[in-house]
Amino acid sequence: MGAVLGRQDTSKRSFHGSKLEARMVGAMQQRALHGTTLKSFDGIVMKFPRIDESFRKCKTIFEQFDEDSNGEIDKEELKHCFQKLEISFTEEEICDLFEACDINEDMGMSFNEFIVFLCLVYLLNEPAVTEAKIKMGLGNLEATFETLVDAFVFLDKNKDGYVSKDEMIEAINETTTGERSSGRIAMKRFEEMDWDKNGMVSFKEFLFAFTRWVGIDENEDGDE
Repeated sequence: MGAVLGRQDTSKRSFHGSKLEARMVGAMQQRALHGTTLKSFDGIVMKFPRIDESFRKCKTIFEQFDEDSNGEIDKEELKHCFQKLEISFTEEEICDLFEACDINEDMGMSFNEFIVFLCLVYLLNEPAVTEAKIKMGLGNLEATFETLVDAFVFLDKNKDGYVSKDEMIEAINETTTGERSSGRIAMKRFEEMDWDKNGMVSFKEFLFAFTRWVGIDENEDGDE
């Protein structure tokens, strides 16, 4: 399992207030109605090794999309792959997802950005997305993505589709051993997620932090 890394220094594309974010928040609120199986933040940490292994299996899908094998997926490659797979996303939907995940704004999705992209596609439980999941080979990854959704639901105590600083402190203090963790640990985790320092963390921000927690950073090539 990779080490926990600090916040990225690169500029982040704004996500709050976007149409895509509204869809993600709505989808997460619907998912929250089913509750969560997690009882503590420790339970999330214990899943890190298995999730890390599953992430690395995304490399095959990443290479399928990266047609010029330059280690990044650009917008045209993403569109072309969707067309080839006959996935019926609109150009606007593809562009919105691409821009949401291209956090460095360099017009190319790296491996960790692509993992976030796949998880966001998974969360959008619509007919076109169901079709995409099948054709992109996400079936075997659904358990991993569901674990990440479940983890976010556990953190989002008031079920509004975001995680606040107070919710993170509450979640960190819920342990299987009954011991309360320090507020400093909770704040460190929260700051790793809260890029724009507005005190609210979206599912996308959580996903990017999570890929770094398990050691998949923007330079990860997916090789063992």
